[in-house]
Amino acid sequence: MSGGEILVIIVVILVLFGADKMPEMARSLGKGMRDFKKATDDLKREFENSTSDIRNDLNDVASSIKNGVTDISDNITRDVNETANNIKSTINDVPKETKNKGPKETNNDVKEQADPYKYDYTD
Repeated sequence: MSGGEILVIIVVILVLFGADKMPEMARSLGKGMRDFKKATDDLKREFENSTSDIRNDLNDVASSIKNGVTDISDNITRDVNETANNIKSTINDVPKETKNKGPKETNNDVKEQADPYKYDYTD
C-alpha cells in the first residue's frame, strides 16, 4: 500500500465514524493485534514444547545409528588391515625360487604341494 492509499482510507474512516471514534478504534485495533501476536507466540511455544521430546528421541536414534556405523566401519577397517598384513607376510614367506618362476611353473608347484600324487605334469 502506498501513502496515498493509506490517506484515502483514513479520510473515509473519518467521514464514516467521525474524529471522536478514531482513538477508540485505534486502541481496539492495537489491542486486537497484540492479542493476535500473543496467541501466535503461545502456539509457537506450545508446539516447541510438545515436539521437544520427539526431537530428543530422534537425536538419540541418530546418534545411536552413527555410533553403530562407526563401530562397523572400524571393524571392517581393522579386518582389511589384518588381511592385508597376512597377505604381505604370506608373500614374504614364499621361497625366492618360487618368486622367480613363471605362472605355469608356480601353478604346477602349488598343485604338487596340494596333492603330489594326483597330477601328471607332463606336457
